[in-house]
Amino acid sequence: MGPLAGVRVLDLSRVLAGPWASQLLADLGADVVKVEAPGRGDDTRHWGPPELVAGEAAYFHAANRGKRSIALDLARDRETLLALVDRADVVIENFKVGGLARFGLDYPSLKARRPELIYCSITGFGQDGPWAQRPGYDLLIQGLGGLMSITGQPDEAPGGGPVKVGVALVDILTGLYATIGIQAALRHRERTGEGQQIDLALLDVSVAVLANQAMNYLATGQAPGRLGNGHPNIVPYDVYPTRDGHLILAVGNDGQFAALAALLGEPGWATDPDFASNSARVRQRHRLNALIAERLLARSSAEWSAMLEAAGVPGGPILTLDALFALEQGAVRGWVQQVQRGEQPLPTLANPLHLSATPVRYGRASPALDGDRDSVLRDWLGQG
Repeated sequence: MGPLAGVRVLDLSRVLAGPWASQLLADLGADVVKVEAPGRGDDTRHWGPPELVAGEAAYFHAANRGKRSIALDLARDRETLLALVDRADVVIENFKVGGLARFGLDYPSLKARRPELIYCSITGFGQDGPWAQRPGYDLLIQGLGGLMSITGQPDEAPGGGPVKVGVALVDILTGLYATIGIQAALRHRERTGEGQQIDLALLDVSVAVLANQAMNYLATGQAPGRLGNGHPNIVPYDVYPTRDGHLILAVGNDGQFAALAALLGEPGWATDPDFASNSARVRQRHRLNALIAERLLARSSAEWSAMLEAAGVPGGPILTLDALFALEQGAVRGWVQQVQRGEQPLPTLANPLHLSATPVRYGRASPALDGDRDSVLRDWLGQG
């Protein structure tokens, strides 16, 4: 039994941020009912190819395991929706601000009906402010939220220009923040009996995760630029060419740098005033990176990776997904799990939480559209 067993979540959200949060809650034992539009369902069911099962994109299955699906029209099936709300602990929605008010499913209406309800609203820009009514998708937010201004090669470099992260990272991070907020709200309600609204904006999340880059700006007033794969505060921390490909070095302290210098046949670098401290190496970034790159061309990525590991220097190759999922490390850690859609086993990516007393259980695959209507109405409303 998971730590959130007994918690009921009514998920009105679509696409990724909200479904990611409700999937995490389901992983932890919550009973999650996904409400979908009749006939079509969640948009991501159609975001293929590829498809994991016939008619359902693999994308949909990335964020919806462990849930049950019921198809309801917000207008025609309003009474059923309200009955489900009456039995839910948590509602998650990602409609535009005010979009649910005409159905009586907005937070003020439901708070009046059930003051103990926890209501998580996910939007592009939040419930207030001059941009509140704007729609927001991950790519747009990565641009507006500063991430793309610090991701990619500098404009003057070959292939330079802003680049998005390879997955919808802001959506996923928003889902994580939503999960944290919901659990905090559940704890508050446990103590006080009081519910609350969680107002979560993709743009706010994008700003929050700028982390050291934003603090560098706040400290100096200078907007950071793109450094390719480099780090604004640590050197050497970059991708370098080798004889047959590329190699990552992630040297985080002076001891590791001394070990790297010895490995490269340049032990004197560790005491050279230009390189001996991280602050000096940051100032000499371009010169040092060129010297390192020249020496790394002497061997293959695999040879350097083995030597770095033996020397205790963080580094390694850049793996493609086929190489990644072939690793013994992944088999031991259980990166891929099996879930069931009826009699059909399907693969799913594991939740990275390894809880010693309440481990994540994998059973139910992402649901078929409206595939759980009877069980939802029976278990939640006592019908049938």
